[in-house]
Amino acid sequence: MTDPAHTITLLTRDGCSSCVAAHDQLVPLCEEFGIPLESVDVDAAAVTDPELRAEYGDRLPVVLLDGREHSYWEVDEARLRSDLTI
Repeated sequence: MTDPAHTITLLTRDGCSSCVAAHDQLVPLCEEFGIPLESVDVDAAAVTDPELRAEYGDRLPVVLLDGREHSYWEVDEARLRSDLTI
């Protein structure tokens, strides 16, 4: 049913309340699908990957599914569930 090879990455920023809300929404979803949730602070990552902050820093939080942008500002849970079951 689900592919355990899926990855979900949440791009965040310290002090971002929307990022905290997105994380809290993604935790049970990831547990349900058996997918680890990775969180990356784009400001901290900018030391080694400045393009990450340049690309995504103005629309956080951003959800990446398998390394590709899936949604930003809010978690599109219905679409994410659908994409995880394909």
